[in-house]
Amino acid sequence: MIALENVSKAYNARVAVHALTLELKPRRTSVLIGPSGCGKSTLLRMMVGLVRPDTGSVSIGGVVLTPETVERARHGIGYVIQDGGLFPHLSARENVTLLARYLRKPRHEIEERVAYLIELAGLSPDALSRYPQQLSGGQRQRVGLMRALMLDPPVLLLDEPLGALDPVTRHELQTELASIFDRLRKTVVLVTHDMGEAAFFADEIVMLRDGRVVQRGSTEDFLERPADDYVSTFVRAQRMLKPAARS
Repeated sequence: MIALENVSKAYNARVAVHALTLELKPRRTSVLIGPSGCGKSTLLRMMVGLVRPDTGSVSIGGVVLTPETVERARHGIGYVIQDGGLFPHLSARENVTLLARYLRKPRHEIEERVAYLIELAGLSPDALSRYPQQLSGGQRQRVGLMRALMLDPPVLLLDEPLGALDPVTRHELQTELASIFDRLRKTVVLVTHDMGEAAFFADEIVMLRDGRVVQRGSTEDFLERPADDYVSTFVRAQRMLKPAARS
C-alpha cells in the first residue's frame, strides 16, 4: 500500500499540496488526474522520494520514507517520466541495466531480465545498442519502462508517460501498457491530465484541484455522480461521454 498522511508542500508562497491524506490500494492501478499545477506530479514525486513533504509522511509498503530509508525504498519503486528520461550518453541497454550494474547483480541475472523485458515492452533487441537520440519517442518510452522494471519492483509510478507522443504511438502504447499492468499486477500510480486516458487505465481515479482531492472513485462515479460542478465541467470539457473500452 502507498499511504500519504497529512502531507503538504509549498514552493515559496505557492502551496502545491494542502494537508492531504490518501491511501492507494496494492496491486491496483490508480490514476491521479487534474489540470496543470493541481499537485498531481508533486504527489508522485513524494511517493518516489524526490520531494520531501513539508508536513506529514509518505510510506510505501509500510516503510516511511525518510532520508535514511529513501535510497533503499527506491529499489522497490519503478519510476517512468515523459519521453523516458534516459541518460543521453548511455546506450539503451546501459540505461536499462544501470541500477542493476550499480548494485552488482550477477551478469546472467541481468541478461535474463533484459531478455524478459524486451519481450514485455515489445522492443526490438537491436534497439538496445542505440543511444536515446537514435530512438523514436515510442522506443524511448519503452526503454524507460524497461529501466523502471529492471529490478522487478512491486510499485510502478508513471508521470504523464505518454504526453510527448504522437496520437498513433500514444494509442499503441496505451494498449500495450494496459496489457502490461494486467499481466504484472503491480501497484501502479499514473499521472495524466486526460480523462479518457484515466478511464482507460484506472481501477480508481483520484482528481485533484489546487492541491486537494476533489473526488475519487470509478469512471462511472465521475460520469454519473460528480462531486461538484468543477468535476462535471472537467469531464464535459474533455467530451468524456462513456468509459473507454478495454479488450
